[in-house]
Amino acid sequence: MTTGSSRNGGAVVAVRRRVDATRTWLQRRLVWRVWERMLEIEFVDRSVALAGKAFVSFFPLVIVVAAFLPSSVRSSIFATITRRIGLHGEALQTVRRSFAGSDDVRKATGVLGLFLTVFYATSFTTALQRVYARAWRRPPGGASGTYTRGPAWLVVMVAFMATSGALSKALGGVLTIGFVLILAALTTALSWFTAWFMLKGDVRWRVLLPTGIVTAVANGLYTVYANVWMSHVVERNQAQFGFFGIALALVSWFSGAAVCLVIGACVGPVLAEDPGPIGRWIRGPSDEVLVAGAPASLPAPARDYRLRDAFTPVDEGEPVE
Repeated sequence: MTTGSSRNGGAVVAVRRRVDATRTWLQRRLVWRVWERMLEIEFVDRSVALAGKAFVSFFPLVIVVAAFLPSSVRSSIFATITRRIGLHGEALQTVRRSFAGSDDVRKATGVLGLFLTVFYATSFTTALQRVYARAWRRPPGGASGTYTRGPAWLVVMVAFMATSGALSKALGGVLTIGFVLILAALTTALSWFTAWFMLKGDVRWRVLLPTGIVTAVANGLYTVYANVWMSHVVERNQAQFGFFGIALALVSWFSGAAVCLVIGACVGPVLAEDPGPIGRWIRGPSDEVLVAGAPASLPAPARDYRLRDAFTPVDEGEPVE
């Protein structure tokens, strides 16, 4: 019995050593560090909050603002929305019938309503800014213009949607290689600008390029994936729950898009802070992450994060605007 117990004990010790060695190897990898950064910012809680605010504030803003724009611009915006969400066929017609026409929206909204819609939509940009601030461990405060940055970004976003939709219409909706490359460049530029803008210009442009690329690639892959399942989900939910089912399908899409954005936000700082060749290449000759005069980032948290932290916010003095 003693010999058997000794053998079992030796096997357990060997397994533990292998597990510890594997964990040590993983912790040295960039992918593991990205995962830890996502846990640090409670990525599930952040993604759900971002998706919810996108649905109740940003999405209605696009519909209302488009109603006040010329018909050609409005159709370009909606072309971008339907392509990104993955709506086509009967599902697209179902969603269109579920929303009021442009004339009805203009009559019901008015100028004051339009202003209030834009003001309310800044809750989404505030949540977006908080994601980037947490991912980059930025301190509270910083540059001025807190109340104007949200509306300014919304203007840029609507302009991007109109531009990409117009390009799609000009090419007859055919996904040529040239159109895909142009759209990828525009999406990368928008994601790159968004990261810089939401971080109040404290982080260098060059350092933020990986964030723009990763966010654009993740959203592109998600758009392709959404074109496979989204229309089916809309039709099924509409048949089962009516308009509420359509809302559930849209919230599901926004949740996935928010995860893509959070991943891009977390990849950027991990790559920028990497002491190896990747980090040195991203930082460039100056080897600095922040611009001159920017306040120093907050220190890394002392605690280790676990999977449950992705769902429950941790009170550690979260950076705010």
